[in-house]
Amino acid sequence: MTAIVGIRYLVTSGAFALATRIRHPGLYHGRARQMRREIGWSLASAAIYGIPAGVVAWGWQARGWTRIYTDVADFPLWYLPVSLLAYLLAHDTWFYWTHRWMHRPRWFRIMHAVHHESRPPTAWAAMSFHPLEAITGAVVIPALVFLIPIHVGMLGLVLAIMTVMGVGNHMGWEMFPRALVHGPAGRWLITATHHERHHAAYRGNYGLYFRLWDRACGTDLGLGSFGGSDAAIHRRDRAVGGRPDD
Repeated sequence: MTAIVGIRYLVTSGAFALATRIRHPGLYHGRARQMRREIGWSLASAAIYGIPAGVVAWGWQARGWTRIYTDVADFPLWYLPVSLLAYLLAHDTWFYWTHRWMHRPRWFRIMHAVHHESRPPTAWAAMSFHPLEAITGAVVIPALVFLIPIHVGMLGLVLAIMTVMGVGNHMGWEMFPRALVHGPAGRWLITATHHERHHAAYRGNYGLYFRLWDRACGTDLGLGSFGGSDAAIHRRDRAVGGRPDD
């Protein structure tokens, strides 16, 4: 499972990095050392993510411990999207509160500073975590499969959404159309433009998929701006000073 998680990371982040090179040539210029560090931390995180994933795979196939099912007829068809949404909402809730907690000054220094060393982040930074932070991210989906029934196909979709959004939100440009980002859907969904503001300000915009908790708790900073060039992004980062403020 560690190998699967690691390969998934390399393939997905590599594809988004290639898309960045094609779409925005030079955006990652001068960041080779940073990207090597991001890949190193991410592969270490993959090893950690693989442990609970392996337990789930073994518990499901060998012991039948989980609530994962394979026969679509086991639950009504309407439950498929409901279970998908339930997992995303639960994951988003866990992420928001643990992420906000890791921005407390003490825990930021201990755990979360590794992720924010990527200034600004690249497509390789999605799993660039300190091992303690990786543990907080690795346990949530494996825990949910013991609690909430989900079809194996929907579980695969949850993991795909988690991977694509995690990488896409860090790559330094917006892949979704402006009509979505700045339209009604964008008021509730998190994309790179929203998460960029978090990396620029080091506070607020703590969510993963949805802006629900940020809006409810007064931590929604709105949408950011990528500044149009690599140099502009670096100037913006120096201006905010790289300090947690929660």
